[in-house]
Amino acid sequence: MNISTRYSDAIHILAYLVIYAGTDLSSDTIANSVETSPIVVRRLMGKLRAANLIQTQRGVADPKLARTPDKITLLDVLHAVEPDQSVFAVDPKTNPLCIVGGNIQTVLTDVYAKATAAAQHELATTTLQMVIDQILTEQQKKEQSTL
Repeated sequence: MNISTRYSDAIHILAYLVIYAGTDLSSDTIANSVETSPIVVRRLMGKLRAANLIQTQRGVADPKLARTPDKITLLDVLHAVEPDQSVFAVDPKTNPLCIVGGNIQTVLTDVYAKATAAAQHELATTTLQMVIDQILTEQQKKEQSTL
C-alpha cells in the first residue's frame, strides 16, 4: 500500500506559517523545510486555501491562517487535502467458497469502520495549536540537550 504524505506535509506547512510568521514564507522556503518541491507546496496550499484554512494573495509570499491555530483541527486538514482517502481497504475479490474468503470482508469492514471512527475522533480533537506547541517543546528539548 502506498500511503500519501500530502496530509503530514499540509500540517507541516500550516505549522510553518505560524512558527515562521513574519519571515520569508515563499513556496521555495517552505519547500526547503518540507524537503519537497515548491510546486507540491503550492498545490497543497491551494487545497488549504480552497478549504478556507489559509488566505493567500497572488504574487505575495505572505500566506496566513484563515483561523487561529486552536480553531483548526487535524480532521479539517485531512478533509482539505485527502477528502476521499481511506486508510483501510478491504480486498473485494476473495473466494466466497472459502471460510476465510467468504467472511473476511464483513468482519474487516466492521473492524475498519470502528478504527476509522476512533481515528477521526482523535483528529477532530487535536488542533493545529496542539501540534505547534509540541513542535516547540521538542525544539526546546533539543536546544537544552546541546547546552
